[in-house]
Parts: sequence; structure tokens; C-alpha cells
Amino acid sequence: MMAWHSKAASRQVAVGQRIVAENLSFNIAQLLKDPIGATRAGDVEVKLARLIPDLEQEPEAPEAVLSGSVRLMHTQGGVLVQGKLRTEASVPCSRCLQPVVVPLDVELEEIFAPTIDVVSGRTLAMEEQDRALWIDEHHVLDMTEVLRQGVLVALPMHVFCQEDCKGLCSVCGQNLNEGDCGCEPEPDPRWSALLNMLEE
Repeated sequence: MMAWHSKAASRQVAVGQRIVAENLSFNIAQLLKDPIGATRAGDVEVKLARLIPDLEQEPEAPEAVLSGSVRLMHTQGGVLVQGKLRTEASVPCSRCLQPVVVPLDVELEEIFAPTIDVVSGRTLAMEEQDRALWIDEHHVLDMTEVLRQGVLVALPMHVFCQEDCKGLCSVCGQNLNEGDCGCEPEPDPRWSALLNMLEE
């Protein structure tokens, strides 16, 4: 079974020979005491809405969960965390704003640096500027912010509910996939000077 233990606020559930972590903070003091190259492995499972509340699913939809396997290795510079996680997110169509469920693959490969020497208790000078990659003074490694950023990077820039999505009427906002609204399209402002001349 995996040898790391969460801090008191964390919850970890044993499943076979692995651990499903519902909290993303782990006390890795023992791993830091082990020789360089020592590893721990396990499973991570977290509700997507906890990482990014704006991606919360529709009320009737199943709750989206980010899950997958992670591997932690003691390195010269700290702890290398690698993992592949997967989830589904509901995002608005770029044209009509209707929710579209898209699969997300999040790849994790980061080195977390200790702030305290686990043997001497001495405070270490930090070269890593990103505090999300710091192991705190209690030797707790928190993956929350790194996974949040990973989900944001995995989100597609443009999503369409269908290839020929007609979008919304620029006048009344009607979803044109559901039928024509009857509005007259607004004139192209580039032709406004010519239209004024014709009206005169």
C-alpha cells in the first residue's frame, strides 16, 4: 500500500493496493527521507467544481470528477509528480452559448520543492518562484493549484455544439438553431456612408 499519509484535514480511502485521494494534499515527509529515486504511486479523484467552480455542470448532469493515477519520485531538487488524469467539462458553444460536454485530458509533470529540510528542520532558500510548487513547512505537497491550471490549459479555445451551428441573432438573441426569429440583419457599418447618400 502507498506509504504517504495525508494531513488531518485530508481524506484518503484504501482501494485494493492503492489509495484514492479525495483531498489533494499529502504529507511526504517519509518520501523525502527515502533515498533519491524512491517513489510512491496512487490514485487521485477530485470534483471538478472544487477546482474550477465556473465549470460546475448543469443541475441534472452527473457531477464531473477529475481522476487518474499519479506517481511521486524523490529527486535531487525535490519531488517529481507525474500523472495522467481525465474528466469531462460542460463549456458554452462559441456561437450559440449552449452547453457542450467535452473530454479533458490533464497531464501532470512538475517538480515540487521543499521549503524545510526534513532531517535538520532548517529553512531552505527557495529558487522556485511559483508558490504552487512549494512543499510547505509541514512537508505537505498540495496538487490543487497545479491541477487547476492543468484543467484550464486542457480546455479547448473554441467549442461548437455542431459544425454548422448558426449562433445567436445579433438583434434579439434568438438561438437560430431553434428557428428563424424574423429579425432584419443590422446593416454593415462599413456601408453606412453610402446608405446615407442613397437615403438623401
